[in-house]
Amino acid sequence: MTIKARVDERRNPEKILIADDESAIRRILTTRLSMVGYSVVAAADGLQAIEMFDRESPDLVVLDVMMPRLNGYGVCQKIREISDIPIIMLTALGDVADRITGLELGADDYLTKPFSPKELEARIHAILRRFKDNASSHDLSPEVIQVDTLRIDTIKRRVYKGDKLLPLTYIEFNLLELLFKRSGEAVSRSEILQQLWGYTPRRIADMRVVDVHVARLRAKIETDQRNPEYILTVRGIGYSSQRLAAVEEAIGA
Repeated sequence: MTIKARVDERRNPEKILIADDESAIRRILTTRLSMVGYSVVAAADGLQAIEMFDRESPDLVVLDVMMPRLNGYGVCQKIREISDIPIIMLTALGDVADRITGLELGADDYLTKPFSPKELEARIHAILRRFKDNASSHDLSPEVIQVDTLRIDTIKRRVYKGDKLLPLTYIEFNLLELLFKRSGEAVSRSEILQQLWGYTPRRIADMRVVDVHVARLRAKIETDQRNPEYILTVRGIGYSSQRLAAVEEAIGA
């Protein structure tokens, strides 16, 4: 698709908030994302990012980790208190554990600096496309998936455990829905990454994106994360939901 086609496609362009204390990065990303049809606003520090988030109501946020006044982790936490919109973290930190901290706090994806603006653009496009598709899709799948006390409303995109509404992010809901719609089937990490994030893994660290989101999801839906009932690990492959597996076990399949 050409740049012109992408621009013409967007009568109501999605708004992206870029938060980075490096003016060169803000300028490059603002120019590039504007060229492909996004509306872009930019913040130079964490507190300004929060102010602009409240004022501008963006559709996606790109957060640098190392920012003055309030770092990206703090901004991510504050956004997650009130919104489940997609968040992509930018980090120059070398330690893998540091890089995935943002995911554990609720970010949907991350890129390490230096990064390709083209790769960031591709990830933004993939996440927003899936966000839009899921918001408008009413396919032939059941509107409500009930598993014991867990109830997944695929139309309203809400998940209840008993009478309690669980605060799932956009990616966490999509992950839960994917696994339960393919109940009893082992879904590989690479396929989950492709289905939900829109790109294929290039390195082992990419798989950690999936693992961290599974861990966050388990923390919200499982009674005992060490002995999960709903999302099972399939060693060497990925993950599966327990519903069909439990039925097969009961009938001796």
